[in-house]
Amino acid sequence: MDQNKIDKLADLLNRLNQEGATKELREEALKLVTNIDPVELSLAEQKLIQDGMDPENLRHLCDVHMEVLSDELDKVKAQISTGHVIDTLIAEHNKIKDFLTELEAINFEIQKLNNKEDNPGLMKRLLELAILILDAENHHLREENVLFPELEKREITGPPRIMRMEHDALRLRKRALKEAAENVNELDFNIFKELVDETSKYIVFNLRDHIYKEDHILYPTALERIIGSEIWDDMKIQCDKIGYCSFTPSV
Repeated sequence: MDQNKIDKLADLLNRLNQEGATKELREEALKLVTNIDPVELSLAEQKLIQDGMDPENLRHLCDVHMEVLSDELDKVKAQISTGHVIDTLIAEHNKIKDFLTELEAINFEIQKLNNKEDNPGLMKRLLELAILILDAENHHLREENVLFPELEKREITGPPRIMRMEHDALRLRKRALKEAAENVNELDFNIFKELVDETSKYIVFNLRDHIYKEDHILYPTALERIIGSEIWDDMKIQCDKIGYCSFTPSV
């Protein structure tokens, strides 16, 4: 592991956070990140936390360091078989991304309505989607109680900490979306629309970003650092005990 390279990336991420994504910083970041693997990215973020940066700030770092990782997910899939802990998590992510695409479209249509009676079917589907998105809880619990602890045992502590924080923030918004959908008849429709708009946009943007970071950085890091089929087999048993989601492909 090239500590100097990690230090340089940590410094660059800090500057991006402080100064914003200027053209010069963006070009510098792309050049540096091209030669950095997911583990080094994870360690760089971890170094920022250890050096005193609020983990909250890392959530909004410019995503320029992701641009060169577009093929990382294909590399991950090539390393694992169907039913592997990571394979199942990725498959669930794919379903969740479909839900987010539909939620985005439904919110767009709701914002055009003058009252709920104009399209009651839309209100029904909003509630169904909110329930499905909230049903990802076992997905998050498998990460928090099985995957993250194994990474932390291997001194990868920063990324799991950030992912847990994002899980907590997203849980609040997902519950708020479900409550709004359930109470459409009790709320003033304009207030309902504002709630749905704000909550949906937060969930769509932040959950997509969260999934991208896990697929392209966290999961590759896990596969590189957690070595041994017996360890992954034991993790699978732990995951089975926690359980899966209603939309999980066959495991």
